[in-house]
Amino acid sequence: MTTRVLVADDQEPFRTGVAAILRVAAGIGVVDEAASGPAAVESAARHRPDVILMGVRLPGLDGIAATARIVAGHREGPAPRVLILTTHDLDEYLYAALRAGACGFLPMDTPPQRLLAAIAAVAEGDLPFAPGAVRRLVEAYVRRHTPLVVAVPDLGRLTAREIDVLTLIARGLSNTDIAGSLGVAEGTVKTHVNRLMSKLGLASRAQAVVVAYETGLVRAGGTGPGRHPYA
Repeated sequence: MTTRVLVADDQEPFRTGVAAILRVAAGIGVVDEAASGPAAVESAARHRPDVILMGVRLPGLDGIAATARIVAGHREGPAPRVLILTTHDLDEYLYAALRAGACGFLPMDTPPQRLLAAIAAVAEGDLPFAPGAVRRLVEAYVRRHTPLVVAVPDLGRLTAREIDVLTLIARGLSNTDIAGSLGVAEGTVKTHVNRLMSKLGLASRAQAVVVAYETGLVRAGGTGPGRHPYA
């Protein structure tokens, strides 16, 4: 099965270089290249890629805003998995990008094999790095910044077990670890994850971590109101 990829970046040598690497990789097809935010949004709607490699400083619409539009505008099937490519300090963009629905970050100088592995991971719905890394990075942001004043999903739509699963996702546990913690099959955990993300309108597992913080389900360095301690 071919993973369809859109490459969006304003630096032509970098964009075409990444696209060239992907075009010769097994199991990957480059559906388009975009040099601006609006072009990325239009191309995503037209080509419906599985994964988008998104630069941050795109003209017309930055990569974070473009990610938000792509995720919000997706109506059928799973939304494209967005990986933000950046040379900038993660703290500056992490929270907003993950909240917009990005699956994670990759430095622009990521080696080709690491890039291909990250694309494969997000195409399968996994994170491009260890699950606990998202939790640590989000917590670092929360400790240093005033929380955003934004609308957050209503967790009242979730069952008690889905709350349990969301709490453990926010603590950085993988599906395998969650299954062990709750004493259920991993397939059952995947079902709960899919259902809670659908109910909350989430596009990525990383976005679920952000929501857990914004709703107060977990707190940086403390314990959330759920039954599971946060560490």
